[in-house]
Amino acid sequence: EAQLEESGGGSVQAGGSLRLSCTASGFTFDESIMGWYRQAPGNECELVSSISYDGGIYYADSVKGRFTISQNNAKNTIYLDMNSLNPEDTAVYYCAPTYLPPGGPCRKRAYNFSGQGTQVTVSS
Repeated sequence: EAQLEESGGGSVQAGGSLRLSCTASGFTFDESIMGWYRQAPGNECELVSSISYDGGIYYADSVKGRFTISQNNAKNTIYLDMNSLNPEDTAVYYCAPTYLPPGGPCRKRAYNFSGQGTQVTVSS
């Protein structure tokens, strides 16, 4: 089982910031596009941002200008800096390769990836 362990979540007030980290073990980023996903209760698993090994980046419209994805290949870690958080950002955040099928990143243990996600709660 490959390890993709998320950390850095927490509870903040609207307008606050958090930095999420995803550290990999037994898995390398050099052949995969890595994504940050989130799932709020009752909602689908949503791709928030992704980054390729050569630095190609995608952001969902809902987070453009507020979130920044980055990677440290030497540390096998990707990050998600989240600023100007609002209550709609409240969700469990997961990191996973984007080749998983729809919904898969938010239940990645079914695909032999460890990691339970990290909860982000934004209060108004």
